[in-house]
Amino acid sequence: MQPPDTRTPIVEARGVSKRYGPTTALHEAHIKVFAGESHALVGRNGAGKSTLVGILTGLRAPDSGQVLFSGVPAPAISDREGWRRNVACVYQHSTIIPDLTVAENLFINRHPTERGFISWSTLRRRAREVLDQWGVNVSEDARAGDLRIEARQLVEIARALSYGARFIILDEPTAQLDGDEIKRLFIRIRELQAAGVTFLFISHHLQEVYEICQAVTVLRDARHIITAPVADLPKDRLIEAMTGEHVHLGVSDAAGRTVPEGAAVALEIDRVSGEDFQDVSFKVRRGEVVGLSGPTGGGRIGLAEAVAGLSPYTGGTIRIDQKPLPSGDVTAALELGVGCVPKSRHDQGLVLSQSVADNAIMTVNRHMGPFGFIAPRRRAELTNRTITSLGIVTQGPDQLVSGLSGGNQQKVVMGRALANDPSVLVLMDPTAGVDVKSKEALLTVVERMRQEGKAILVVSGEIEDLRTCDRVLVMQHGSVVAEHKAGWSDNALVASIEGIELA
Repeated sequence: MQPPDTRTPIVEARGVSKRYGPTTALHEAHIKVFAGESHALVGRNGAGKSTLVGILTGLRAPDSGQVLFSGVPAPAISDREGWRRNVACVYQHSTIIPDLTVAENLFINRHPTERGFISWSTLRRRAREVLDQWGVNVSEDARAGDLRIEARQLVEIARALSYGARFIILDEPTAQLDGDEIKRLFIRIRELQAAGVTFLFISHHLQEVYEICQAVTVLRDARHIITAPVADLPKDRLIEAMTGEHVHLGVSDAAGRTVPEGAAVALEIDRVSGEDFQDVSFKVRRGEVVGLSGPTGGGRIGLAEAVAGLSPYTGGTIRIDQKPLPSGDVTAALELGVGCVPKSRHDQGLVLSQSVADNAIMTVNRHMGPFGFIAPRRRAELTNRTITSLGIVTQGPDQLVSGLSGGNQQKVVMGRALANDPSVLVLMDPTAGVDVKSKEALLTVVERMRQEGKAILVVSGEIEDLRTCDRVLVMQHGSVVAEHKAGWSDNALVASIEGIELA
């Protein structure tokens, strides 16, 4: 048993909890980060990482518990300058303003002035001093949008350090970087550590945790599970802490199942490239469920949106039932037989101000009557069939979809995807944010559609979503790097998703 650490942490959260309505986002979580270390914060999606980061940066107040910096209680939430002097977060999506210079970004909203006017010479001189102090090798006059992603991240770190903060949270810092850029970023992180900067490192790539971090904290189901030195926590134990014991839902497991001999290929991805994926190829046959997983930023969502016509692809060919799919054309995807449950039901899947019926028929309303008029009888028949087959709990077809629970809203999105009787279903995070009963109902629909001979692409990081798949393809940095056939173990799949190799 190790003796207790008597050092004062540079940041400490003690028993912090946060609820949003009935949802527990964080329950009595705690973390200690000591000066000069890189401390990893890991956990599956929904584990509570983002909520804890929001509390550590003063963006939200905990319902209970306390945050301390160097043993002193954190400033009031309203004291933004006080928080900036203690902590900063460099997010996956840059907060740098691309059309401003590096110098302007470093001192945004605090430009040095003389006689009421900005002193540009003083601004450039101070910016150069900050860049030199922290070893950021870019010109203070450079347009920020012209910098490489890793350079923009270093400018954000330098900006945070210029406020006086010596504790920096890095949120998925390598998600948009290639191998050489990651190596250079890690060199700078080590140099900054040596200069007295402390990092909280959040990443889905667990191999990076072992490469750059000295300690790790695991959250699971909104609770603290373990904090330990990285060197004392083997990879299999880290993954076990992240996954825990899984509740197996009453839905079909693909283990032992075979796709019918001679089943036709319904979806063909042939050397397809896009903004965050490149040279991806695979096929999905009728009656087959293929999972597409990987870390945030790995390219799985971009590829899925390309298949659904929601975003363009720049190279290769996508074929639906042997017919080529034009790039970035939702209407063409629908006509060729693609049904889609998008990643965000609120932003892409529903019109909350419209009724259940209007949302359910949205993909087929142009076929519901002549000259653009929707036949009321056909509208009612299709909507009632959708409500019955998916078990949507609603007051009726004319209820506003905004009045439904999250699970029932997702069922409406699923109904919309099935309305045009697609041959290919693209399901992005189909059970995200729904209760257990709704999750089971939605996954039961997936099994029913498989039995009807549809080709299904399940794009998710959730283990239970992927258990219905005949095989799971794992994407890292825009490429397919592994394939797991049905019957995989949780630890093996999570290790692959997180980018580490089990001994």
